[in-house]
Amino acid sequence: MFLGACTSQIGTQMQTAAQSWLVLDLSHDNARYLGIDGFLGQIPIVLFSLLGGVLADRRDRRTFLLTSQYTQMACALMLATLAITGVVQVWHVWCLSFIVGTAQAFGGPSYSALVPSLVPKEHLPNAIALNSMQFNLARVIGPTFGGIALATLGAAWCFYLNATSFLAVILTLYMIRVSYVPPRTREPILESMKKGIHFIQAQPGMKGLMALAFLVTFFGFQTIFFLPVVAREVFKAGPQTFTLMLSFSGAGAVCGALIVAAIGKTKHMGRKALIGLMTLGVITVAFAQSTILALSCLIIFLAGMAVMGVFSMIMSLVQLITSDDMRGRVMSVFNLFLRGGGPVGMLVSGYLIPIFTVSVVLTGAGVGMVLLSLYFLLIQRRVAEL
Repeated sequence: MFLGACTSQIGTQMQTAAQSWLVLDLSHDNARYLGIDGFLGQIPIVLFSLLGGVLADRRDRRTFLLTSQYTQMACALMLATLAITGVVQVWHVWCLSFIVGTAQAFGGPSYSALVPSLVPKEHLPNAIALNSMQFNLARVIGPTFGGIALATLGAAWCFYLNATSFLAVILTLYMIRVSYVPPRTREPILESMKKGIHFIQAQPGMKGLMALAFLVTFFGFQTIFFLPVVAREVFKAGPQTFTLMLSFSGAGAVCGALIVAAIGKTKHMGRKALIGLMTLGVITVAFAQSTILALSCLIIFLAGMAVMGVFSMIMSLVQLITSDDMRGRVMSVFNLFLRGGGPVGMLVSGYLIPIFTVSVVLTGAGVGMVLLSLYFLLIQRRVAEL
């Protein structure tokens, strides 16, 4: 399962790198257009994630994942065709980003709920960390391949290669055996949603974890998403510099995931996650102020370690608290907060960067993460006590 997902993520990272560069080219370096693209790609998570979670708890999760993969593959093929024929426009990219985000909104809760059914509960933190590692290993390999393909073949071939990569996940899904299949139910969808929300409200620290997930992505994902702007504004460079920094970030995230996987379930995981978040904030400020490429690559490597450590620990805590029959709904709410912070942050940053520069905006994001971690460590201590 992880191998197939890793292959797909490599293709997705290739497309992400090429698509970001394509949007900047089509919009004549307008960061706002890039922010809108990120917003449209993520906002379906906010709109449809809860419904996807309910369906994941009452239908075969593998079926939803297959539908999601087929849809994303079709969108990649369509964008590749538009690009290679030379008729692609920014609004085409925006529309396809929204469709892909919708497919992920329904497939994400099913995937998050499926992973725990493949491993014993005591190994769940390790599995989550390794699952995060395959995503970030793809961020190392994908941009490297993507940079080569973008520079030599053009963006269209990155999209074609991404479409091909979905075949690995599709074949894997047909091969795996799932130990837990949700029972059929005629319970109204709204009632199922209410039960999931009541479950979250009843668990100590769960609401804090959800809020933390939103704010981490709101502040923490801006550095990665606006790396093309950093490459152009700060270093006056092309896609090679962008993919270099993206690869360093992914390599750091792989190291962070390996460390969390090696540690597994530990005491005071909530407090460690908050300390990691504070560290990420300081590192983000340092990256925003750096004007030396080698130093920036080192800093963003450390940022990748920190963000993956925080992400893995928060998700592990949510999964460990949640029961199998509620997993789809709880993870849909978690994904709603986790993925919801990103598009809002991208939209806000996309409009602020032309006014204040990318360095100032990223500095503000880093300071925000430091203040956020201090709040949860010193004032609202429910998460720190987990």
